[in-house]
Amino acid sequence: MKRPLRPEEARLWAIVTATVRPAHGRGPEAAPPEPEPLPAPAPSVVKPPPRFAGRTKPKGPAPRVKAASAPAPPPSPDRIEPNRQRRIVREREPLDRRLDLHGLTQDAARAALVGFLHRAQQDGVRAVLVITGKGLQGDGVLRRRAPEWLAEPGLRGVVAGVSSADRRHGGDGALYVALKRRV
Repeated sequence: MKRPLRPEEARLWAIVTATVRPAHGRGPEAAPPEPEPLPAPAPSVVKPPPRFAGRTKPKGPAPRVKAASAPAPPPSPDRIEPNRQRRIVREREPLDRRLDLHGLTQDAARAALVGFLHRAQQDGVRAVLVITGKGLQGDGVLRRRAPEWLAEPGLRGVVAGVSSADRRHGGDGALYVALKRRV
């Protein structure tokens, strides 16, 4: 359920929409209704800080405050060993299977990828090609998320390494996935 816009959001949206021009060859759409003018904000009362009797400065050095750190980036899977990647690119180590994730939702793509990799390892496959696509502007969701999924703990016993595919196999829109031998 959508919430109604707050008055300051409506005012900001009106400013943004006033600067937008239609693309060449397209007519303007119906103008949105003018937002009502906002009432003047009530003056805020600032209370003076309380007065303390005695000392005004604390004793000793000021306590150190830890800066908030940015969240850690998601783990990335190991890279394929250079010699093995060269064999895959030159097709000396064949890509026995391919998985195309185009058109799938994130949940469906993740489930398909995990199942595909487990089945491939059970069948003794050593390298596969996973096609994610590049997305509309080169930054597709599946392209971004697939390496995160491949680095998950549940696939550590399956995935030996991951790297971007060669141009003839899909380039940035595909991944080579080297699989570990079945135990």
